[in-house]
Amino acid sequence: MNSKILYAGIILLSLAIAVFSLQSLQNSTPEVEDRNVSVVAEDLDVPWGIEFLPDGDMLVTERPGNLVLVERENGSLERTYRIQGVEHRGEGGLLGIALHPSFTENRRLYLYMTTQDGDMLENRVVRYRLEENSLTDSEIIIEGLPGAPYHDGGRIEFGPDKKLYITAGDATNPEWAQNTSRYAGKILRLNPDGSIPGDNPFDNAVYSYGHRNPQGLTWIDNQLWATEHGSTGRDELNRIERGENYGWPEIEGNEDQGGMRQPVIHSGSDTWAPAGTASMDNSIYFAGLRGNALYKAEIDGNSVENLSRHLTDYGRLRAVEKGPEEDLYISTSNTDGRGNPGEKDDKILRVDPETLG
Repeated sequence: MNSKILYAGIILLSLAIAVFSLQSLQNSTPEVEDRNVSVVAEDLDVPWGIEFLPDGDMLVTERPGNLVLVERENGSLERTYRIQGVEHRGEGGLLGIALHPSFTENRRLYLYMTTQDGDMLENRVVRYRLEENSLTDSEIIIEGLPGAPYHDGGRIEFGPDKKLYITAGDATNPEWAQNTSRYAGKILRLNPDGSIPGDNPFDNAVYSYGHRNPQGLTWIDNQLWATEHGSTGRDELNRIERGENYGWPEIEGNEDQGGMRQPVIHSGSDTWAPAGTASMDNSIYFAGLRGNALYKAEIDGNSVENLSRHLTDYGRLRAVEKGPEEDLYISTSNTDGRGNPGEKDDKILRVDPETLG
């Protein structure tokens, strides 16, 4: 009798292992061997955003509150601007960066940052003028975005319509993501001077809602796409439409509810923790923090026809930016308290996308 019970137990255990292996295979993303990866800058302190100046040099935000000018040709850290008022706590700090569409003429740049107002954290976007050796003429473009040690969003980008798009996390208050009068859990859209565009859907800065912690923005053929952190996996790549509800916290992954959009693709039980995003040739490239990889999503119309993993030997990856010569520049994020820093971390990597499989 005991031998029969033991035999049955072995059969059940074998079946469980087989099911687990099948699920792991279904949730896996193919890895492709990468070539021609070079390190263009190193010894950075939690780099978060990358932006290229007209001469090809890079501006890099460091989450503790520094804006670093990096010479692209030799990777030297030429100059550091200390940004006043930044509160570096948890995932908050100095985050996204964007240049005005007419930067060559007006020298305007925009920074997303976490600040402290009394006992409360909040996020804001501040505009500056970049002079030769200084940042001047600071002006708050939007403030009062809910802040927290986690889920601060933080990516800012100018779209093809020359409007400023801003990702705002739910600041660990999921219910706020469904309230279109609150700016938590949203993608926001502003004119460059901070005023509300007349064609925004809710007569405020909200462009889309129902987001948990969106951290990447990019466009293909004038269509906005965004990456978003899910809970317990189910990280998302979303096709963003004006005024639409992306479900958080009511639905995630394949869940369905009337009036709410599902992601184009999600990670299932895997965790990407997707961050910075760029697009080239109908492919979207996004960095994975927990995923320790650069993901390439090949887009066919409104769907993803293939997803692959790259750069899996560099730890946590955060920023992704297209460079002047059509290469990709990717920052590591191993010094952010959740990684295992290597020698001279953090770094900025350069890779030719044509070598990514």
